[in-house]
Amino acid sequence: MLSPSSKKHKSLEPRLDLFAADSPLQESRRQWVPPRPLVLRGPFQIKESPSGASGKGPSSDVHNAFKHLKGSAAVTLVATAATGASANKQTNGPQNRSGTNSVSNGHAKDPESLRIGIVLSGGQAPGGHNVIGGLLDYLLERRLGSQLIGFKNGPGGILTKSCMDITDTIMAEFRNQGGFHLIGSGRDKIESKEQLTVAASVVKELDLDGLVVCGGDDSNTNAAVLAEDFASRGLKTCVIGVPKTIDGDLKNSQVATSFGFDTACKVYSEQIGNLMMDALSAKKYYHFVRLMGRAASHITLECALQTHPQAAIICEEVHQQDRTLADIVDEIADIVAGRAEEGKNYGIVLIPEGLIEHVPQIGALIAELNELLADVTTDVQSHDAVLTRLSPANLAVFEFLPACTRQQLLLDRDPHGNVQVSRIETEQLLLQLVELELDKRRKEDKFCGKFAGLTHYFGYEGRCSFPTNFDAAYCSTLGYVAGALVAEGKTGLMATASSLDKPCADWTVGGYPLIDMMCIERRRGKDKPVIKKALVELEGPVFKAFQQMRSKWAQGDCFRSPGPIQFSGPHADAANFTLALELGTVQPIQIV
Repeated sequence: MLSPSSKKHKSLEPRLDLFAADSPLQESRRQWVPPRPLVLRGPFQIKESPSGASGKGPSSDVHNAFKHLKGSAAVTLVATAATGASANKQTNGPQNRSGTNSVSNGHAKDPESLRIGIVLSGGQAPGGHNVIGGLLDYLLERRLGSQLIGFKNGPGGILTKSCMDITDTIMAEFRNQGGFHLIGSGRDKIESKEQLTVAASVVKELDLDGLVVCGGDDSNTNAAVLAEDFASRGLKTCVIGVPKTIDGDLKNSQVATSFGFDTACKVYSEQIGNLMMDALSAKKYYHFVRLMGRAASHITLECALQTHPQAAIICEEVHQQDRTLADIVDEIADIVAGRAEEGKNYGIVLIPEGLIEHVPQIGALIAELNELLADVTTDVQSHDAVLTRLSPANLAVFEFLPACTRQQLLLDRDPHGNVQVSRIETEQLLLQLVELELDKRRKEDKFCGKFAGLTHYFGYEGRCSFPTNFDAAYCSTLGYVAGALVAEGKTGLMATASSLDKPCADWTVGGYPLIDMMCIERRRGKDKPVIKKALVELEGPVFKAFQQMRSKWAQGDCFRSPGPIQFSGPHADAANFTLALELGTVQPIQIV
């Protein structure tokens, strides 16, 4: 006879299906088919842009570093009429996938088939799997018998030849899913002569027609280096970049946005909106929220437009106005004091993680520390070493900072030589300094309100979400275009999709020269050609919209709670405010 507890446990057995490995949303997203530009649904050809259409072009110093990529032209994919057995056979979209694309290395390759490698580089961004899926769709639909090879764990996988075949069966599990876990990512760079030789040997051994690199500005700079090196060796392997970074700082006249930005901002905005509702309910806390964005404040600015906080610090404005930490603290303290007079002892403060680098006095300190760290003979981990090597002005700033911040500034740099700002708790630093300033004002009878603060860092939470409908469609399109560019023998280009203010069917797609995005910057004590980061334009429409409203948001309770990402319904296909404003649209952008 079963005991009562045994009966109770047995009654749960039929419900174990509730604990399946995948959620219903995961499965439903796998089945969703992103829209596709009309030009990619039928036969098309690659058309080069007229000379000079790519912009002013790179400097002579950049040309000297990329002699084989010099003169690369921007290209556009244009629809053509079907002509017999065209290589670009007509297709209505990814729902027509069938069969497998795997090719045995022991058999001869079909003349029309391709072997393309793909690597994910740098931090994760929502939509990465759809880039892989879009590239696979191109091969399955237009180059039957082709093979897609994924390099595992980032560029390091190229050097170790750690790779896998990506078939339609495998890809089906990852379409429209978050994360990069199909092949992983990494922050390794391939730049030394030895590394470039190894990479060249690997792509030659794998007989790759192309290599697609999904990454941010540093990763796509590396893509240009690989394209130049492969071309100099006479290898057939073309290298195509794809713009990926949630920071939103990889864009220009031809690249409207990087993938992942739309999704990440909406994830963060939901969390900020939740904090706003808590602040409005409890009425006793100021939430200091640090958001990702090392070099640019695009995420903070977009989240401010989405949620209407009491304060949002924009790095580019701080830098332009040569503001000090004390200036920023005064601004926040003034808002707190003004609201206290109305009995409002609560609010939200948004802070970009890269703020500390943009305060000119601290930026100068970091620049000098970077130079010291580049000098391997200097024991910069020693406090005494810093005291003896720093200039007097920077030493004064260094000693002004709290001990924890000083230590954080001395942490090891990332592989690109940048200070690891994600490990510097700027939100805690500002909270402490605001508390001190308000205590000072209280003693001077200039402040009589209450102040209690809580700190938050929203970082990794936004990197691996299900991609929004916009990012899913954008990434699938970029992957498809990358395949087309490789098929036409193009190298050193970034896959692009423009006219994003129109429905997806009307998007324009093509490629843009990586070197046309480059400038010379100081890295690890040396001048290097790198892709220029796109910062917030203080005269641009996005900042102007924020500037017009921030005073009202500072003193009022204008909280806006966007809620979670929607995948169906009237607002599911809308893109972010930043893209809409930059493209000059009045209404939110819809992909369909």
